[in-house]
Amino acid sequence: MPATASPAEAYFRNIFATIKSITTGMRITLRYMFSKTVTIHYPFEKLAFAPRYRGIHEFEADMCIACDMCAKACPVDCIYIDKSGARKIDKATGKVDTKGGDLLRYAIDYQKCMFCALCTEPCPTDCIHMGKNHDLSAYTREDMVVEFAELDGKGLRTPLPLWVERNAATIPWVAHEKKRIESGELATKDADITAM
Repeated sequence: MPATASPAEAYFRNIFATIKSITTGMRITLRYMFSKTVTIHYPFEKLAFAPRYRGIHEFEADMCIACDMCAKACPVDCIYIDKSGARKIDKATGKVDTKGGDLLRYAIDYQKCMFCALCTEPCPTDCIHMGKNHDLSAYTREDMVVEFAELDGKGLRTPLPLWVERNAATIPWVAHEKKRIESGELATKDADITAM
């Protein structure tokens, strides 16, 4: 083979390389063009999460003794707790004794939270859980700080996302999720880290 190719040889070699490249690309395109789609038409179809998926927290204020263990375990300091006095669990009911102090504030800043579930492990009363909601869209930064003590006053254990409020009338699974949140029913606790 000569050291330098003639212009005609270089021309035909470039044409051959172009045809080979197009053929390879078209072969890949045709292989995937007729395969089954994997796209979910969210929100009209529900996303399937793993059982241990860690979403927006669910909080049972009537069991919280405000011991600050969850806030101390949080690696990003996104949990804020204020109380008026000592809170203890009534052994008869399993709930916080109403004679004790009040839980003034229990808030989680979801701008900081990394959903590590480390707050669920040290809780002595098992009152904080990782939920299954994945979307907490908001219009302001202040809306990303969820005040769980205020939610408890409304009978909620987790915030009701905007997309749930807007789509509950038209999408059946969203209506079911809204009903679950409004009734105070907890999601599964599979994502919580349990003490060994």
